Amino acid sequence: MEPRIREGEADRPRAAGGGENGRVIVIGPYLRLRRGEAATPTDDHGHDHASLRGFEARLEEATGLARAIDLAVADSVIAPISQIRPATYLGKGKVEEILGLITGHDIELVVMDCALSPIQQRNLEKAWNTKVLDRTGLILEIFGRRAKTKEGALQVELAHLNYQRSRLVRSWTHLERQRGGFGFMGGPGETQIEADRRLIGERITRLQNELKKVQATRRLHRAGRQRVPYRVVALVGYTNAGKSTLFNRLTRAEVQAADMLFATLDPTLRALALPHGGKAMLSDTVGFISNLPTQLVAAFRATLEEVQEADVILHVRDISHEDAEAQERDVDAVLRQLGIDPEAGGRILEVWNKIDRFGPEERDNLRNIAARRPPERPCFLVSAETGEGIAALLVAIEDRLAVTRMTLDLSIDAADGAGISWLHRNAEVLNKELHDGRFDMTVRVDETKRDIVVNRFDAVPHETPSV
Repeated sequence: MEPRIREGEADRPRAAGGGENGRVIVIGPYLRLRRGEAATPTDDHGHDHASLRGFEARLEEATGLARAIDLAVADSVIAPISQIRPATYLGKGKVEEILGLITGHDIELVVMDCALSPIQQRNLEKAWNTKVLDRTGLILEIFGRRAKTKEGALQVELAHLNYQRSRLVRSWTHLERQRGGFGFMGGPGETQIEADRRLIGERITRLQNELKKVQATRRLHRAGRQRVPYRVVALVGYTNAGKSTLFNRLTRAEVQAADMLFATLDPTLRALALPHGGKAMLSDTVGFISNLPTQLVAAFRATLEEVQEADVILHVRDISHEDAEAQERDVDAVLRQLGIDPEAGGRILEVWNKIDRFGPEERDNLRNIAARRPPERPCFLVSAETGEGIAALLVAIEDRLAVTRMTLDLSIDAADGAGISWLHRNAEVLNKELHDGRFDMTVRVDETKRDIVVNRFDAVPHETPSV
């Protein structure tokens, strides 16, 4: 009999009866397309069952997720199926076949790379006499391990509890009624499952209220940046695409970067120095993944508001990955969930990372492909590891941020140190030349600062010389 839930405690999956090194088997129950059936990106439930990426690559990713929380993967198996069974997801023969593997390998946890219903999960656990964890539960567990800040922990716990509430049919078997009232005179009370659901519901309400405070704090921070104002550049991309490495390269920060799925989780903001002296704020966000649980997208909306509010979004792609195109579609799907149209021009720059893994001929081919991209969705070839292509990317970021800025010419007395300092802090100084004791300057300013510069320094709009 499992213990009742304690207030504030999420029902996190435990491998091997609570240990982290129990023997695990990863099962890939992927739908086979029937002859003549067209491949579609997702089914009605949003699950990626079509052949957009190979079965082997999908299983490798699921195995990487399991290893990301130190599970000892004893085996990984592709179990192709022709249809999803309502009771056990797999067919009866597959269930029995996997039972043999579980017995032979002394398996203590089965990871199913799919989204299981509570009934399917319970039935598989009974059939295999072992704990079963689906893809959603596994990703939630990873996020629970990686969240370091209070905000991240709140968001993960909220997602855990929403997931857990739907699983009470599986997790709590002690459903005898508690007695109401006092002593032996009380009548029938609420069932155990109702009490557990009520406790979870109360905790969810408290977490939602705390997250509203987090959102309010973030809005205040954004308002403060807008007064400066600092433009925001947000990094998004599939997990392990190299976002944190690129973040470190652009900002000289020391954010953890590792060859591991979801190596970093909590959002980070750092100043980004632009080529002409201007500054922006660079935001590193959580990595996306195919079939990202809807609970996480909802729970992390406070964090992902940085993406929604960003002036420029850098979509970082591991262009060396065999499933780079499928990963691009997965990221675009999450962006659409956030209300961002990936096809809309003006905000998104694609960053094709890890080109250091290609030879000269392959790089030339990639450059040709990039050159044929539509102008509203440009891409830039970089290596966050070596720094190749970073200078061109910074110029592109600056140019994109400058679309809503005005370029002005002005002349200022060289002795006006305070005015010169103010311009360097609040504008991008594009050109500065000393003539007869005065600095002739060309600056680019945000529209909120335009009137100040015009009135204080008698600035005039910059005229591009005709050729």
